[in-house]
Amino acid sequence: MNTNHLPHDHHQSIEYNLEQLPESEQFQTSASIFKLLGDASRIRIFWLLCHCEECVINISSIVEMSSPAVSHHLRMLKTTGLITSRREGKEMYYKAADTPLAQMLHQTIEQIMDVTCPVSSI
Repeated sequence: MNTNHLPHDHHQSIEYNLEQLPESEQFQTSASIFKLLGDASRIRIFWLLCHCEECVINISSIVEMSSPAVSHHLRMLKTTGLITSRREGKEMYYKAADTPLAQMLHQTIEQIMDVTCPVSSI
């Protein structure tokens, strides 16, 4: 274990092992997720899809946004793997992905907003 000493000694009892500090590139996924969630409408759509599966038209109606705007947000959420889609005939349905990341973000959003999952489906 190669421990590097920092230029300033602040009399801390711990040494930093700089070999264990991940490279900046490794933080890119986290930065992308935080950037993605920097839009309240997108968080709202994601939260909605954590509780139901819906098509763009219904999502647009629920969140009172245009279908093109909702589609844009859905593309961004899908690109990062936070939501999934399935086709039924000509209709696409969206829901939150069943992944640890999506579940953790869902719980975090609810804790920050101090809200709980709706009892009944929307």
